[in-house]
Amino acid sequence: MKLLLALLLFTVTVVAQAPETKPYPIDNNHSTVGFSVPIMGGLSKVDGKFTDFTINLVHDEADITKSSIDVVIKIASINTGIAARDNHLKTADFFDAEKFPEATFKSTKVTKSGNQLSALGMLTIHGVSKEVTLPFTVVGVNKDPATKKMVVGYAAHLTINRRDFGVNWTHPKVPNFVGDNIDLNIELLTKAVDAN
Repeated sequence: MKLLLALLLFTVTVVAQAPETKPYPIDNNHSTVGFSVPIMGGLSKVDGKFTDFTINLVHDEADITKSSIDVVIKIASINTGIAARDNHLKTADFFDAEKFPEATFKSTKVTKSGNQLSALGMLTIHGVSKEVTLPFTVVGVNKDPATKKMVVGYAAHLTINRRDFGVNWTHPKVPNFVGDNIDLNIELLTKAVDAN
């Protein structure tokens, strides 16, 4: 009986001390998964975004390094403002959206060094998976004093080389027309959650 009571007490204590980890649903209407591509050796650039994405964000309020993020992006939702260009980007020259309909990122851990936060994980594009480090910041928190709910803003930036992921198209007449290094820019706003 004493052993049973000791085990019960230990279990209750561990649960009570466990940090509060909970999902932070993303407000897709006010979040952006975007990118920027240099053109003609940097003389110009093309900005675009993906409009169809699912992000599962789990935020540990006691220890952010125990947080996690899981991202799924539908390649067919690419939007650069020009339909003909978007259609070309969906072909086998670039993303091959029919064969590889999704790009994904799944974190394996979150690290903190001073004010710098980073999500380490596996990025998969065009069927190729690479381990990357995604630096991010918590932009801020807006807490409603009446409802006791809050929204959180996050921002992340990462530069990748498209050829590392097998996206190798080169303009037949102007080799540097489309740059290799792509800037990924992510702005996330969560939906209101109960504040502690």
